[in-house]
Amino acid sequence: MNFYQKSLAEFEEDYYAGGTTGIIVSSCLGSIAAMLILMTGHGLIEMIQLGAVVVVCMWYNASFLAQLKAKFVLNSFILSILVSTILIIVNLI
Repeated sequence: MNFYQKSLAEFEEDYYAGGTTGIIVSSCLGSIAAMLILMTGHGLIEMIQLGAVVVVCMWYNASFLAQLKAKFVLNSFILSILVSTILIIVNLI
């Protein structure tokens, strides 16, 4: 089994604990990314970045709260973390 399969199996086993922790992590990283984006400026590019962060973080939150399948929720979490982290790095440089 690879890392993703192990993570998915663990996430399926403890869906509510993992999802709740994921909401906290996703929201915190998303808010850090939003703060850095807004510190950079208020132009069109920044607003597109801000919209992307808000959409992916809320997508994960909504998918967990709607109790969708564990694989979809985990994939949404991974996407949320990746987008937030990439935009944090981009706006720190």
